[in-house]
Amino acid sequence: MFIPNLLSAESGSESIVRARIVIVEDEPDLRDAVAEYLGASGYDVATAESAAEARTLLETQSFHLAILDIAMPGEDGLSFGRWLRSKMPIGIIYATAAGTALDRIVGLELGADDYIVKPYELREVLARVRSVLRRVPQPTEPPQGAKADTGAGRRFMTFGSFQADLDGRLVTGVNGAVIDMAKSEFDVLEVFLTRANRLLTRAAISEAIGFVEDPESSRAVDIRIMRLRKKIEADPANPKFLRTVRGEGYIFSLPTGDGH
Repeated sequence: MFIPNLLSAESGSESIVRARIVIVEDEPDLRDAVAEYLGASGYDVATAESAAEARTLLETQSFHLAILDIAMPGEDGLSFGRWLRSKMPIGIIYATAAGTALDRIVGLELGADDYIVKPYELREVLARVRSVLRRVPQPTEPPQGAKADTGAGRRFMTFGSFQADLDGRLVTGVNGAVIDMAKSEFDVLEVFLTRANRLLTRAAISEAIGFVEDPESSRAVDIRIMRLRKKIEADPANPKFLRTVRGEGYIFSLPTGDGH
């Protein structure tokens, strides 16, 4: 099923109108209700009842965001999300049953940008969709792997051999090689780069990336930082940039001379 845009979710916001979402959910009533609500809120929405059907859709269509049910017959949402993330830069929201905290943690470890707990309200889904899409590169931005625009007004920061294009949401390393980074990982990196050499508590980081501070969001922050270290630290166990301050939080050490 494909539902075209009916109206703009935010008046005058062309990027929101263009956003394309795929919903992969095996419960037909829930799937159709979410699709109809998001379609009426200004998004192009496609649906699939299984990972196999979604793979067929992706042969001819591209999407900015996927809402994936974790517990589906056949290939589960976590497996499909891992495959999806390996194929394209896309925002991922997992839907999980109440009480399955392990699924949420595993989803975050696999690069999810957010999750929603069933049963959920449609307004909550819309709020989380908008939040994730604000962090997903839009079609007007350089595709992953492309050379970043160096035009005036763009914000660039360097740290060690890395350069971060904060507007293009792109990180490059030695010889301009693009660092494969999930949207959620870049969100955390941007928080640190724009607040370098300052101690940040987990609560402050959670607030900056739109999480409500609780034990699960603290765990989610730690997971993102662990993944970041694997990508930007020569020795993740002894980080040069992203250091832990025991009992306090984290600090991103940016030597004098690095930065804009």
